[in-house]
Amino acid sequence: MQLSDLIILCILLGFMTTYVPVFLCLFFTASIGFFFFLDIPLALMAQTLFRSLDKFSLVVVLFFILCGNIMAKGKMVEKLMNLANALVSWLPGGLGMAGVIGCGLFGAISGSTVATVVALGGFMIPALIKNGYDEDYTLGLMTTSPNLGVIIPPSIAMIFYSMISNQSLEGLFITGFVPGILIILCVCIYTFLLYRKRDDIQRLPAPNFAQLFHIFKEGFWAVMLIVIIFGGIFSGLFTANEAAVVASVYAFFVEYFIYKSMRFADIKSVTISSAVTSATLLLIVASATCFGRYLTFENIPNRVAEVVVANISSPIVFLLAMNVLLLIIGMFMDIISATLILGPVFIPLLGPFNVDPMHFGLIMTVNLAIGYCTPPMGVSLFITGALAKRDIIYVSRAVMPFLAIQIGVLFFLTYCPSIVLFLPKLFGYY
Repeated sequence: MQLSDLIILCILLGFMTTYVPVFLCLFFTASIGFFFFLDIPLALMAQTLFRSLDKFSLVVVLFFILCGNIMAKGKMVEKLMNLANALVSWLPGGLGMAGVIGCGLFGAISGSTVATVVALGGFMIPALIKNGYDEDYTLGLMTTSPNLGVIIPPSIAMIFYSMISNQSLEGLFITGFVPGILIILCVCIYTFLLYRKRDDIQRLPAPNFAQLFHIFKEGFWAVMLIVIIFGGIFSGLFTANEAAVVASVYAFFVEYFIYKSMRFADIKSVTISSAVTSATLLLIVASATCFGRYLTFENIPNRVAEVVVANISSPIVFLLAMNVLLLIIGMFMDIISATLILGPVFIPLLGPFNVDPMHFGLIMTVNLAIGYCTPPMGVSLFITGALAKRDIIYVSRAVMPFLAIQIGVLFFLTYCPSIVLFLPKLFGYY
């Protein structure tokens, strides 16, 4: 490692320990690197900033954010939760199962962990506690289950991985179904075993056919949004970009004309909220791209690849090292920055170890998603703590059983690439 590499690393870590926003940490560090250690015009950095945002593929991110905000403002989230409740709430621990299923359904539309925490945590946490569920179970469930928002397609993190790896976005999307379903099943089984003998937990009676029909009829339009997104993308009817736009228009139409849960005046607040979230994301994209360009000019990805290949010969050990490293990085860096910076560093390593880039994209996404609920900088920990008025230490302890489940699923899929790649091969994206 060269002296300049050590200096840049220390500067970046120094910024990140002083509560400086992540995008400024990356931008200032890249600026110092360009100015002091590269013999190239600074105008190239300005060009990098512009070109990082001048990409049509970013449209899909912006419109899925808008779609999620429209849903959160209206009643579609409530309808999806009612449907999940009807399916499992009569079982032991059924309301907890409904919580994780609801996170999966909402994540299948929003593509964001934070949006899922905010949209569902606000009413699921009080509901679970009111019905007798332990507070630590409740907070652990509603902190970790929203990770499904970034694992189950459409995943915002996978969109950025597709941009840097040139892998099929639709293929990456479809890899997220298997881990998403496995996590939901494992959490439901854990919940059932935990509460099967508890008599103090309120359980709803099993709904009859008429009740189920009524609930499905009420939630039909919300479920159809998921069908439109996935059916349109995987049938080839429209691209992921077009799916995001169609989903936003459809969500507004349903909320305004069918559920009548939005007023025309609400468009302004929803649009502004979506614009602020999108602008925050784009700032991170621009600064991370600049930092990544500096690493490329310094030939750091190739140097890292040479060191790794010289010291690790087994693909099993390599994947284990990647998992441990990404889990640690996820504790300190958000998923978008980590994907844009580390993706170009790790992707050149995949060839020598015969690791499929699409398989690795899923591994990277799940690893960094887990970082949303790991201390000290897990965003979901702070949001849930604020909603429940609990400190981060209490919430950190509460998430441990659920993190163990997600890490178990992660390691299972890490060493079973055929399971991950089964659906992309089946649908012709591999």
